Amino acid sequence: METTKNEMPPYAKNFYNKLYSYLDTKIYFYGSIQRPDYSPKYSDIDADIFTDNEMSTISQIANFLEIKKSEFKKFVYNLHKTNRVVYGYKIKYKNEANNFDTEISIYNEKDKDAILIEHGSKLNIPFYVTFFLIILKFFYYNLGFLPKKIYKDIKNWVMNYVIEGQECEFIVIEIPANKE
Repeated sequence: METTKNEMPPYAKNFYNKLYSYLDTKIYFYGSIQRPDYSPKYSDIDADIFTDNEMSTISQIANFLEIKKSEFKKFVYNLHKTNRVVYGYKIKYKNEANNFDTEISIYNEKDKDAILIEHGSKLNIPFYVTFFLIILKFFYYNLGFLPKKIYKDIKNWVMNYVIEGQECEFIVIEIPANKE
């Protein structure tokens, strides 16, 4: 998942090439960027970074993005495919001028295989689910027919219950500001 099935918009491609060079570590992509329901104008790009030192990587990314480390959120993720619980950190980053939206998750290297299995399980989804997601996104993005909360709830329900058969257990915890 180091490469993407869909072409990234130029700004996104440049952003991730620079981040890759800056961190000198592989970046793994998952989510709609790897599926047919990806929309370059509207979809965000989800990425995983694996490291032996999460705090050092957070510092590097915070410096790269010119943000505070306190903007990163710690989370607990229950992986259903491998029956493991892992911890990680995430940051949502937007550049509205370039219509760029991404979410970067940082995990310990020891959890890499389990995370890649979990994220890989949602890449090859049935045609009817892909078709439904494309229609759902059309109603939300193009027609403005659905409120954001309803769109997200429906999309999460489809990805969790239709694809996985169970709810994704993911709990976000704030990093205390004194860890700057």
